[in-house]
Amino acid sequence: MTKRLIYIVSEDLVFVSHRLTLAKQAIKDGYDVTAITNISNHEDVLLSAGLKVFNINFHRSFKRPFSDVHSIYQLIKLFRLLKPEVIHNVGLKISLISSIAAFIARVPVAINAYTGLGYVFSSNDMLARVIRLLLNSPLKYLNHRASTWVVFQNEDDEALFENSNLINKERTLLIKGSGVDVNEFPFSDELPGQLKVMLASRLLWDKGVGEFIEASRQLKISYPEVTFVLVGDVDEQNPLSLTKEIIDSWVNEGFIEWWGHKQNMPEVLKLAHIVALPSYREGLPKVLLEAASIGRALVATDVPGCREIVRDGVNGFLVQTKESKCLAEAIEKLILNKELRTQMGLKSREIIETELSSEIINKQFIELYNSAIKLSGTE
Repeated sequence: MTKRLIYIVSEDLVFVSHRLTLAKQAIKDGYDVTAITNISNHEDVLLSAGLKVFNINFHRSFKRPFSDVHSIYQLIKLFRLLKPEVIHNVGLKISLISSIAAFIARVPVAINAYTGLGYVFSSNDMLARVIRLLLNSPLKYLNHRASTWVVFQNEDDEALFENSNLINKERTLLIKGSGVDVNEFPFSDELPGQLKVMLASRLLWDKGVGEFIEASRQLKISYPEVTFVLVGDVDEQNPLSLTKEIIDSWVNEGFIEWWGHKQNMPEVLKLAHIVALPSYREGLPKVLLEAASIGRALVATDVPGCREIVRDGVNGFLVQTKESKCLAEAIEKLILNKELRTQMGLKSREIIETELSSEIINKQFIELYNSAIKLSGTE
């Protein structure tokens, strides 16, 4: 009997970049796969991969409760129509509203994959504390249901939820991210030419962009031949986003280049000699996985998510958050030592191949689907 699997993801771009290889593997393994997401420009990609696709205009923030109630109503209708054996929710908010819908529609298995706890659990401002307080009871109830399995990307996030009794430890797993396709991001030796230090991400303040800018400004004085690059776009819907005006002002100072949003990340990352991500908190950052797969030395902050990929002194350096001086010192070590960059780059690739490839991660998720369905008695 064909088993029906539904992915619920906030945006189709996120699905394509983080979950499409898993969905393709599920189809190969005999699952009938549907994606429910906010469709923008990637519906054709999903359809051509063999998925059914339904559109719901999810909103990322918790500030539009009436819109969220409408999304829950739409999900209930779709779950009753499609009758899935298992749903795979991606992200904190999606997991919450989809779990409510799954409870009402009596979906046999719900998998809540927390890809990063974000503003609500990483900030201590008043609004975040209020939202956490409001979420505590529903998260605890939904995550303790016998039909619910919870997946974390790093041990710190898992420990936070466990210490707050928000999960059932017996139905909680640690699966490190979405992995990276080692064939799509093949190993590449450093390219000749001007040395490039790159930060590639959504351009948000809590990605450490400000610290990267300060480090780049300092280092450009001593190393004018080195190019410092930002790759990515602003996110106008996110209150933590930089503005184009700020970035343009840095570019006009002459110490940084801004390449904007890029689709061909394998080719872009090959151009880098050092990849940095001084983020304040992560789930498990895709760009570090991709850069490691290509074989680059990494510099990141010693925070959840980043430290799962970067092993300090092995394939890169871990530095304190919000410390541009420490960041600059770590980058400088790699600027000055090509042999060290090469050694660390080789180690990066080894870590991906042995622990964090999409093949390894996808296998773990497929095994979870199969065992959860079997335990639910719907097989």
